Amino acid sequence: MSDPTETNATAAGEQAADGAGRRHVRVVLVDDHRMFRTGVQAEIGQTEQTGVEVVGEAADVDQAVTVITATRPEVVLLDVHLPGGGGVEVLRRCAALMADAAQPVRFLALSVSDAAEDVIGVIRGGARGYVTKTITGSDLINSIFRVQEGDAVFSPRLAGFVLDAFASTDAPPVDEDLDRLTQREREVLRLIARGYAYKEIAKQLFISVKTVESHVSAVLRKLQLSNRHELTRWATARRLV
Repeated sequence: MSDPTETNATAAGEQAADGAGRRHVRVVLVDDHRMFRTGVQAEIGQTEQTGVEVVGEAADVDQAVTVITATRPEVVLLDVHLPGGGGVEVLRRCAALMADAAQPVRFLALSVSDAAEDVIGVIRGGARGYVTKTITGSDLINSIFRVQEGDAVFSPRLAGFVLDAFASTDAPPVDEDLDRLTQREREVLRLIARGYAYKEIAKQLFISVKTVESHVSAVLRKLQLSNRHELTRWATARRLV
């Protein structure tokens, strides 16, 4: 597990603090898995120790926009794949809040996905950083405060995606086969192609093994493949692994 790489330091470099001089940040958690939100809350939400105050949670796009607008947190931890349009839709509908010079709401993507298209999509949408769910609690807390300050924060491998994307003027080609898959099916596809067992995928995505099996069957059917070995070759050829 790697520490997130942090760039674009603010000029002032000062952290928000409470009256006692301790740093403090108000956060909203946006993720469609209740168990994951509960785990993050337990890990970072002990305000006296961490300085992080979780002021709201949401499980889909509409809930997220409502909660963020009502609470005006400094930082939103945003999952990429959400019912109702995904993290990019949340960013689009919260554009005015991000642009508020007096009280900006900043977004840090926190996702199981480390796919280039997911990273680039939310960064283009206005997120200040992107870290994966393998991050440690202490690193996540540090990343939240860095984003609060205005820094950009990325897990090391993901930073390269962003640099490559913004250095290139070429639009990525459309993959009609990949477009047939839902976001969740893409997540399962990548994990299967990396050699994960069904139980491991279920644990990482907070879903049942039966649901994993259903997603795999759907992927094989849509791509007209016969087994996970063909699926792995298909994903490798498209550099999705």
